[in-house]
Amino acid sequence: MAHALTHLGWRTWLTLAVFVLLGTFPLYLSGYWQGVLTFAFYLAVYAMAWDLLFGYSGEVNFGPTFLIGVGAYAAGLCNSLAGLPMWPSIAIGVVAAVIGGLLLAGPALRMRGPYFGLVTFVAVLILSEVIILSSKYTGGEIGMALPDILTISNVGNYYWAFGLMVVTAVVLWGIVHSPLGLILQASGQDPVATEALGFSVTRFKIMAFVLSSVVSGLAGGMTIFYVGTASPSAVVVLAVSVQVIIAALVGGRRTIIGSVLGGIFLLVAGELLRPVGQLSNTFVAIIALVILIVAPSGFIGLFYLGGRHRA
Repeated sequence: MAHALTHLGWRTWLTLAVFVLLGTFPLYLSGYWQGVLTFAFYLAVYAMAWDLLFGYSGEVNFGPTFLIGVGAYAAGLCNSLAGLPMWPSIAIGVVAAVIGGLLLAGPALRMRGPYFGLVTFVAVLILSEVIILSSKYTGGEIGMALPDILTISNVGNYYWAFGLMVVTAVVLWGIVHSPLGLILQASGQDPVATEALGFSVTRFKIMAFVLSSVVSGLAGGMTIFYVGTASPSAVVVLAVSVQVIIAALVGGRRTIIGSVLGGIFLLVAGELLRPVGQLSNTFVAIIALVILIVAPSGFIGLFYLGGRHRA
């Protein structure tokens, strides 16, 4: 056991240290900052799901909130209109997100680069329009109130989000370091060579979409039951998509801890800069841009000299 521990990589030790530290925060942080970090944890989960598609399978997804929104609204409608309990509603939301992911996977298998990215971008716009046009059921832009919530406790909500983030990180870490993950990376970097080796690129990309959909749908469903409403501003709008993408890239593409660091950075920095008003988003964007210029591999890249090594 001791011998195995000594051979753990620095990134694994860093991840464990960060998770242990985050697990102690409710002991001394105010309820306000617990709420900020709760949202940051959900953002981190979204970013990990997005990174699985872009970082590993090479699919440029400009609309991560499509999968998140489908899962969230399916769960919300089941709870609000059908009267189903919260967890069965979330489970149905996950199934709906998987179906949405498979619908996106079709174009992904025929298109590459910006063309598929455009499809995902348009998918978010279509979902937003459907929500607004179905305002009788969805509440439109205002949102749909939910009869159930995760918990009224700040600490409880913190640990629900924290637990989801940790479990997601562990599961995805295991997957991307397995033979499946290695083949997935190969299919994203050189699909022709991967096919020549006898692996079905199509099958592995579909698996990536399903995994990303499960994570996105679950996190989307839990998010709306945390805030108590399902609204486009929380889980669908393009601004959330931008946050997801920036969190993954600033934290470090093709990493686990990177999305966590990126998500926390975006929301905490935004709160600290709130006194400057509307300029806060601009300052956060500038800081993120500087980080990517200095270290193209994101925060993880900062652990290497000048960020020049791949994390």
